[in-house]
Amino acid sequence: MTNHNNRLLMRQNSWQSRFYTIRSNKMFELLVISIIIFSALVIGAKTYEIPEEVSHLITVLDWGITLFFLTEITIRFLAEENKKNFFKSGWNIFDTLIVVVSVIPIDNTDMALIGRLIRIFRVLRMVSIIPELRLLLNSLLKALPQLGYVLLLMFIIFYIYAAIGSTFFHDINKELWRDIAVSMLTLFRVMTFEDWTDVMYETMEVYPLSWAYFLSFIFFTAFAFLNMIIGIVVNVLEDERQKDRKKAREEKGEPTLMALQQQLDDIKQLLLKQEK
Repeated sequence: MTNHNNRLLMRQNSWQSRFYTIRSNKMFELLVISIIIFSALVIGAKTYEIPEEVSHLITVLDWGITLFFLTEITIRFLAEENKKNFFKSGWNIFDTLIVVVSVIPIDNTDMALIGRLIRIFRVLRMVSIIPELRLLLNSLLKALPQLGYVLLLMFIIFYIYAAIGSTFFHDINKELWRDIAVSMLTLFRVMTFEDWTDVMYETMEVYPLSWAYFLSFIFFTAFAFLNMIIGIVVNVLEDERQKDRKKAREEKGEPTLMALQQQLDDIKQLLLKQEK
């Protein structure tokens, strides 16, 4: 009985090793990326008016893509040495949900719209496949708490300037400065440089010094706050890259800087003891 269990375990390990080799193969990764891009093109083709024959072909291709993704996610699951660890990754859960829901035949039901949306979200699987994209998205998510304070301060500046604009420019153009909410939308237009000079020159006909209002607002929002947001995201991204490099060195067994420093300290202690 024990020998039978050992043979069964060895066979399972052999299959797991084969699936791991397939999953780790760069050609397999490029194939998955290519299919994701092709899936995006198929989704885009559905938005055009196309002949019925082509529409039928696209439907067949769509189901072929779904079956490929089902096979791919199965390979990734079987390649995991500990199957429970597979679902510890949020990206694996996301990929599995997208694939499983895509398999459910709901195209001709009231849930057809949801089915189309799920197929659109398959394009997001590009993020879970490419490590660099995962790094960018994770960095953006980790930067959100810090960005929240910057956005709060930006909202305060928007609110103050919108209140001033609604007070002084209301009679000049009621469509742009009717109330504080509309004024904030106008200021967003100014911040994004969408014909902002037309808005400024219109107010300057009544208030010649109103240029200071617009230029100071652009300085605070488009320059200062935008650079602050970029700086926060870049810093978090660099921290995440350093963590990935450290993790890669640890997996390779390379000594860290702290370990080398500890070794140097130990050597110094030994030399001091020998001198004594």
